[in-house]
Amino acid sequence: MAADSDPESEVFEITDFTTASEWERFISRVEEVLNDWKLIGCRAGKPPEKGEYTTSSWEETCQEINFADFKFSITHHCLKQESADSDGRDEPEEDAYPLAMQDLLCMNNDFPPRAHCLVRWYGMREFVVISPGANCEAIVSESKCNLLLSSVSIALANTGCHVPLFVQIQQKWRRMYTGECQGPGVRSDFEMVHLRKAPSQYNHLSGLLDIFKNKIGCPLTPLPPINIAIRFTYVLQDWQQCSWPQQPPDFDALLTGEVGGVEFGKLPFGACEDPISELHLATTWPNLTEGIVVDNDVYSDLDPLQAPHWSVRVRKADNPQCLLGEFLMEFFKLCCRKETTEEILGRNSVEEEGKENSDITQALSKLTEPTAVPIHKLSVSNMVHSARKRIRRHRRVEESPLNNDVLNSILLYLFPDAALDKTDCNDVKSTQHSPGGKTEPDKESEDYHLYNQLKSAPCDSLTYRLALCICMVNFHHGGVRAVAHLWQEFVLEMRYRWENNCLIYGLASGPPDLRCCLLHQKLQMLNCCIERKRARDDGRKNTTSDASRDKNRLGPESTGPATGPAEVSPGKSWDSWSDSEEEFFECLSDTEEMKEAETDSEKKTANKGKPEGRLQPHGKLTLLNSQEPLYIPVTQEPAPMTEDLLEEQSEVLAKLGTSAEGAHLRARMQSACLLSDMESFKAANPGCSLEDFVRWYSPRDYVEEEVSDEAGQTVVRGELSARMKIPGNMWVEAWETAKATPARRQKRLFDDTKEAEKVLHYLSVQKASDLTRHLLPCVLHAALLKIKEEESTEDIPSVRKALQQLTSHASKLLRHPSPDFKKMEDVINQMSAVEAVVARARSLKAKFGITKGEREEDGDDLERFVSCLLEEPEVSVVGAGRGPAGSIIHKLFVSSQRAALLAPMEEETGRLGGTDDKKAVPDFPPPAGREILLRTCVPRPAPYSKALPQRLFCVLMRDEFRLAGAFSSDTSFF
Repeated sequence: MAADSDPESEVFEITDFTTASEWERFISRVEEVLNDWKLIGCRAGKPPEKGEYTTSSWEETCQEINFADFKFSITHHCLKQESADSDGRDEPEEDAYPLAMQDLLCMNNDFPPRAHCLVRWYGMREFVVISPGANCEAIVSESKCNLLLSSVSIALANTGCHVPLFVQIQQKWRRMYTGECQGPGVRSDFEMVHLRKAPSQYNHLSGLLDIFKNKIGCPLTPLPPINIAIRFTYVLQDWQQCSWPQQPPDFDALLTGEVGGVEFGKLPFGACEDPISELHLATTWPNLTEGIVVDNDVYSDLDPLQAPHWSVRVRKADNPQCLLGEFLMEFFKLCCRKETTEEILGRNSVEEEGKENSDITQALSKLTEPTAVPIHKLSVSNMVHSARKRIRRHRRVEESPLNNDVLNSILLYLFPDAALDKTDCNDVKSTQHSPGGKTEPDKESEDYHLYNQLKSAPCDSLTYRLALCICMVNFHHGGVRAVAHLWQEFVLEMRYRWENNCLIYGLASGPPDLRCCLLHQKLQMLNCCIERKRARDDGRKNTTSDASRDKNRLGPESTGPATGPAEVSPGKSWDSWSDSEEEFFECLSDTEEMKEAETDSEKKTANKGKPEGRLQPHGKLTLLNSQEPLYIPVTQEPAPMTEDLLEEQSEVLAKLGTSAEGAHLRARMQSACLLSDMESFKAANPGCSLEDFVRWYSPRDYVEEEVSDEAGQTVVRGELSARMKIPGNMWVEAWETAKATPARRQKRLFDDTKEAEKVLHYLSVQKASDLTRHLLPCVLHAALLKIKEEESTEDIPSVRKALQQLTSHASKLLRHPSPDFKKMEDVINQMSAVEAVVARARSLKAKFGITKGEREEDGDDLERFVSCLLEEPEVSVVGAGRGPAGSIIHKLFVSSQRAALLAPMEEETGRLGGTDDKKAVPDFPPPAGREILLRTCVPRPAPYSKALPQRLFCVLMRDEFRLAGAFSSDTSFF
């Protein structure tokens, strides 16, 4: 007994018979979601205003729920409305109908365009939908549909939610929904019928009224009036009778390469096909009652011309082929090519054979033979011959990827100075007028400075024109092989200009502009080399003024050079470092060459105490050690650099590290210009001191003060600043090491020969893909300008906004060292979409006859109407069929009908004197879709029940018949 009473020895097995089933868990989960979204209880709101369903935005909230292992998605759709008055929101009327029931009878938003199908069919502003998950099968069986509907009904009853809840059944493409809405003592059931074909007895208004009356089963006699709204939609697809504004290109000129037929420098624009595929005319009778209108299987009063309300929407062609977009995309595809220029063009077997059999004499003749005869030595009359000669140097004429005439026209466009019949191009300026024969660009305009944002090149530059030519050649004249051919000729032209001291036309003088693309900087660098070389060959010395030198080198607020005494390492001598053992001395005359040939001792004797390389006196300053005037020397210009060279220099300096030796070496490398200036100063001012140099080069490092001498007179005395007196100061070391050497006999700070060869080598090794990446900013720059130019004549607000976004996006991408190609492709696609918008505007204006000088009275209204068609989903036609836009639309349908039925036009009918054909051809085709909305408010199910809203939405199309009904019942006593 003791053992039996021990509690530890007893084992109890508990069976819970209240465990929830999967169905109950599903209902509970639905209730939890409704509570989380705060959809419980009665909700108040003001009636929606007319058109609010279209103009306002809709909110969607979505969650996933499970029924066992089957996934559902539950979504809350709600119209964003301005808040109602606090009294109406906080204290709704007692026993008020749910908002959904009130919306069933509202007439302000019938047939809303681009709305959820349930909004269009039932006119509700808020509802919840439960639909199968993305990868789940459709709910087809009747038992599952009833189970879900029962779950919805229980969840609404348990939570007291007044928002209607729908369940999507059948296949998704059928858009079949069933649902329920519950309120205090009322309920609305949402039912639907979907068939392929409409039964003949229900293919008109009379039959649909019979269905509606039988369904509501109202016991009252006579039946309350039924409100009817009807909408017929007519589709216009035949636009053959309308002129399309896009001018066809001159294919003969483009393909045969006629010089006069190719407009280089102008990007194409417009659509290759009509970007408007269809026009949908909706004729609406918004408020009718039974007995006013007749529509049965024998007769119909529903004439579209008599409809009180017309609205129009256009259907846009899917991805219309646009010229500018095609140009950009074909050019962008070159970025993926990996072949070199030689691989693309191939090698001439004759040349290779000649190379194998060549000897030293042939090599010498090759060296002495001119490499190219570019267009600078040519007049217009012999350009063709020269271009063909250059082509034969690389390949046979029949193998040339680029037509000779096209090549010559491109070269003439890129280098207009070749059209001048001169034997020397040195007098030709390097700047140019705007490409394409346009006027001089406004360099103060925002569009001109767009290249700063895109890191492109100015629109009047050679690089910009080259990008347009490459784009044109790639699309029209042979693709990548023609691009490689043109680039090869361009590089040859650059080499010729360097070797013959010809400035490059279309480039601004001065150092490379780091705001531009790298290719433009390289060409500017080559131009700088040509300028330096010409200056030496012409006997002109590179000079700089006192004020500009101080400003450029030190800045107005600087107290010394950037690499001054702060980086001095004690114990290091100036001779411990040297740039290179290679020396370059520039001689300007035969006499100077003879001086360079003298021995070192003879030069020292000849130059001792003799000033050289003087520019001008520096004000009234004199040397401290003598009364000789202080002269500003002729100095070398600092070396210009492109951004890649600056990056390389920064990497080299960074690799020197932070040690004392590395810091000293870095300072020496950065102070090469300082040493050159010291040597020039010593040569111009024999007997000068470091203090004299500092007075000119860095005045703030020479401190002057007034003191009294022994005689009691006030005198001014000066000395070097404290930082100049630091032991081991680099300025002191450099001064002690510097020799009195004028700039013309110094080692060049900027070796233009070496830098020019580096640039030419850089250009020659560029692949087609590299060239495309360099020129892509210029092409996008040109495309944006083209779109702006075309949009200015159309005045489309959405295009202007899109252009601002495109410019900002492209600017961020192009300034990145390695832009994302996928994002760049998206930018091009967006440009093509904007181009299509402009093309649609032009197409619609042409169809509605909007041209300058015509329709002065109605022109503004029609332009606003066309603008709204592009921006809005549906536009009302003022005056319906009797207004200016309506009459044009009517004529378009009449012309389409006559063209479809091969009937004579009105002009031909009048000329022939007959009217039978005109009567036989209807003005409008059969409606593509008919929508009929029936509404009433009757008591159900008993005569003493509350009068509740009833609604039936009917859709009749050629291959679809749909009935969407909402039938309300009083549940107080049932």
